[in-house]
Amino acid sequence: MSKKEAILRAAQEAFGQLGFTAATVKDVAGRADVSFGLVSHYFGSKQELFLAAGFDMADSLITRLTEATAEPADGLELVRRYMVSYFEFTEEHRNRFPILLRCSPFSHIEVGVNGKKVAEKFSIFIEGLKRCVTIGIEDGSIRSLPVEVTALIIYGNIVGSVRTSLLTPYESDGIFAETINHVMRSLENSPGQEG
Repeated sequence: MSKKEAILRAAQEAFGQLGFTAATVKDVAGRADVSFGLVSHYFGSKQELFLAAGFDMADSLITRLTEATAEPADGLELVRRYMVSYFEFTEEHRNRFPILLRCSPFSHIEVGVNGKKVAEKFSIFIEGLKRCVTIGIEDGSIRSLPVEVTALIIYGNIVGSVRTSLLTPYESDGIFAETINHVMRSLENSPGQEG
């Protein structure tokens, strides 16, 4: 792993655990075992480091979700694959994933962080879900629903489950599987069911 990659991983851990305000560039440098100056050389300001760390995690997740939904299937199955892949990624990166909860328009945007850039990045997640929902409505596997609102509701369920699993003291074993089941039941176009 390069020093730049080590800094990104350390930043994901630090910002994910402590948040933007409490985490320091010095802490990130210490976790990455590099000099403070090297962190500044690669990333400039603390805000740019925070965005780079969050966007690096987001890009890895986007790649995973794109791969998971690339194979042809009905729209309901594509939504299921999207959710399964999202939750698996969350578990695989449990120590670093909270950066996406802190660097997200679905959380409060930290003071000093460019909220517009964050919203633009996260729109990719919503667009992926909108594509799956549209396919499902067109192929009949998903009942007739407003696409954008439905994608936002699905994503809200995903984020809520991840936040519950990673950030709360509540017993959450099985929450990911039940969230998927809940969303599938809500979307499924059953015979005789109206939109």
